[in-house]
Amino acid sequence: MTAPIDAATDVRKGEGLDTDALEAYLATALPELEGPLVVEQFPSGYSNLTYLLKKGEHELVLRRPPFGAQVKSGHDMQREFTVLSGLDGAYAHAPKPLALCTDHDVLGCDFYVMERRRGLIVRNALPAPLQGDPALFGRMCGAVIDGLADLHGVDLKATGLDSLDRGPGYVQRQVEGWLRRLDKAKTSDLPDFDAVAVWLRANMPEEAAHTLVHNDYKFDNVMLDPDEPTRIVAVLDWEMCTVGDPLMDLGTTLGYWTEPGDDPAWRAMGLTPTAAPGGLTRAEVAARYGERTGRDVSGALFHYVFGLLKIGGIVQQIYFRFAKGFTQDPRFAQLDKVVAGLGRMATGAIGRGAL
Repeated sequence: MTAPIDAATDVRKGEGLDTDALEAYLATALPELEGPLVVEQFPSGYSNLTYLLKKGEHELVLRRPPFGAQVKSGHDMQREFTVLSGLDGAYAHAPKPLALCTDHDVLGCDFYVMERRRGLIVRNALPAPLQGDPALFGRMCGAVIDGLADLHGVDLKATGLDSLDRGPGYVQRQVEGWLRRLDKAKTSDLPDFDAVAVWLRANMPEEAAHTLVHNDYKFDNVMLDPDEPTRIVAVLDWEMCTVGDPLMDLGTTLGYWTEPGDDPAWRAMGLTPTAAPGGLTRAEVAARYGERTGRDVSGALFHYVFGLLKIGGIVQQIYFRFAKGFTQDPRFAQLDKVVAGLGRMATGAIGRGAL
């Protein structure tokens, strides 16, 4: 059975584009395109905005920062375009970038255009045509992890992206950086994460040889073939991609990889389908990655605990904005409980010595 592909809808209020200026830009940047311009928006995601451009028989995807974004480093379109350009021909799952615009007279910001790939994105639940087949879902999970392993095997020098490498110390920089972010966004005491900080600092492993790292590799950033959902069509959202320890990238994936026994507040967010029948456990994920790459994953507990810290920091930053009145989104009202739950999961994993 064919699962539904990820679809675009009407542009959200306040997030429209100047279609006249965009059409004039495309006429120069991609003159081979013909026909009137139609703009739609992909509705999911919380960071950079993603639009579907239809021009005659052609379909393209446009990425731009959120309106009013103040943190340029978190929405660096030039960096994302550079990463995709380097991956073109080196990693088949990366969409092909087509044009980068840094002229703010067009849309008021940097943006880029890339090819559209059509496929299925699984978020909080499996689509109906795929439910009831645990074996299939297990194979889908394996394919997602194989995609991460293959990314870490890309020839870094061949991509020209080795300049992103800041050298030794990546693990420590990541740990300390996310501890600072969490501390800065605190709205109450987080004793579990205080204990996590002590443990991470005391148990930093030897750093693995650096590779490309996606930094946000999870189920809803992987597009699958709707007719054969064990085949990856594309990996999306490259805004955080850099060069560093690939096992830290695995840790982020493990952090998002939910299981049935995880903290209820965290499970209630419904970010991934991995707790569904047939889904791989985190231990199976780590083992599969190790088999695919030949890397030693015996220390994956450290990387998983780091992943929970990182996700906890991200969620706490969102809750901080809600608590301070910068947003009224009701979805954010219970995020403090999610952060506390992630802290409990991290100390629980440390206590039992297992993922």
